[in-house]
Amino acid sequence: MKNMKTRANYLTSSAMALCIAFISFGCQKSNDPGASTENSGTTQAKTATEATCVVQGWASQNGGTTGGGTATPTVVTNYAALKAAIQNVNVKVVQVNGTITIPAAGRISFQDQTGKTIFGSAGAKLVSNDQSKANSGIINVKRCTNIIIRNLIFEGPGAYDTDGWDNAIIDASTNVWVDHCEFRDGVDGNFDIKNISDYITVSNCKFAYVKPPKAGGSGGSDDHRFSGLIGSSDGATADRNRLRVTFVRCWWAEGCVARMPRVRFGKVHLVNNYFNSTVSKSCIQAGFEANILAEANVFENVKNPVDLMDNTSTAVQLKNNTFTNVTGSISGNGNTAFTPSYNISTLNSSSVKAAVTSSNGAGATVGGNNCS
Repeated sequence: MKNMKTRANYLTSSAMALCIAFISFGCQKSNDPGASTENSGTTQAKTATEATCVVQGWASQNGGTTGGGTATPTVVTNYAALKAAIQNVNVKVVQVNGTITIPAAGRISFQDQTGKTIFGSAGAKLVSNDQSKANSGIINVKRCTNIIIRNLIFEGPGAYDTDGWDNAIIDASTNVWVDHCEFRDGVDGNFDIKNISDYITVSNCKFAYVKPPKAGGSGGSDDHRFSGLIGSSDGATADRNRLRVTFVRCWWAEGCVARMPRVRFGKVHLVNNYFNSTVSKSCIQAGFEANILAEANVFENVKNPVDLMDNTSTAVQLKNNTFTNVTGSISGNGNTAFTPSYNISTLNSSSVKAAVTSSNGAGATVGGNNCS
């Protein structure tokens, strides 16, 4: 009897140990991203978001870019609330709902702030209808640090060469991450980065012109669908050793004529982007002292994929790009570009078009403050 009792105790203890071990194993975080565990949906969703929302490229350097973090969003649905929230240094996360129209002379000045996120819910749009030199544009980000702008459509009134404003400008700001936004129909341009700005990543963004250009502007061009600048002039020599910008998985779509982007001074990394504007005259434009590394991009049905302009660039290096039905220049200037100080996930160029144009690819496609 004693031996039987001992054996029973042993079996009971062993069974309990196995149960504890099983429960403990079930509660451990799985290393398999495809694995699922009952009753862990919230934790896994959070983990997935964190995993896909880590900034890549230049904005990952210099301490990284986290914006307003997990602060409770201030929700805005009209212009007055939007402007107040953006300009309030104590508001760290701004959520834009619906379509907000920027009134005449209402361009928002977002200045001298640190650690802020501005994002749109599904379908959120900021619209300007002003084509004048003084009053065009939607937002000017100046002297800011650690900023995230995500999932917003910036819609202008159409290109008109009045030396006006872009839909959005990053000016003298550092560690800015612009992700999953769409910029279209800007007056002077869609999106510029200038004036000693540094450590910038533009990811999963779409640039396009849907509205016809307006001719007869004071600037002299009858078709100013010039999408974006990095560096504003050859004389802005303070930009040397700055303007470090990454464009990854972006789409320069129909309507863009030039400046995709035009670069001066900066160390600009273009990786896994898609160019397919059939009205293009030049895509990547390498200006004064530009240092450009373009790798695994896709150029389709465009003219002059790589425009060396007046051959004053520091370096224009191309790696593993795909050119389909293009005309004009497809070569660099023979000089080796900078080596990025970061690692970045890079697709083979054969996969770029499908990834960029997918339903959650380039543009305001993620429905909120997430990346997937």
